[in-house]
Amino acid sequence: MNSSLPVRVATWALALVIGAFYGLAGTIGHAYTLAGVPVGLAVAIIGSAALLVAVRLLTGDRWSTLATGLGMMVTTLVFSGEGPGGSVVVPQTEISLVWTFAVPVVVALVVAWPHMPSRDERAPRSA
Repeated sequence: MNSSLPVRVATWALALVIGAFYGLAGTIGHAYTLAGVPVGLAVAIIGSAALLVAVRLLTGDRWSTLATGLGMMVTTLVFSGEGPGGSVVVPQTEISLVWTFAVPVVVALVVAWPHMPSRDERAPRSA
């Protein structure tokens, strides 16, 4: 994929913002449980992983995927801490710890996943 630098930088910035929104939604919604089952955590992890995989597949660029993941991780970090008034959005529970560690692990897995050639790249060319 050959595109100009301004287009790539704009793509990275947009990916960062979208990742931040997903990170915020996951950070707020991960604590939802239904009959003791952490449904919110499962939805947050699956949704975040799906976004990262989609960005990786659609752009074919690890940097865009990394920007998306950084947006998720920064949002999770910011909203997991204590606010200026002493309020805490994410209490320190087991589910919250799983969410806090799941985000960077999922980002690392998707960014580090090896390049898989598309069908067009694998297809033999006729002479």
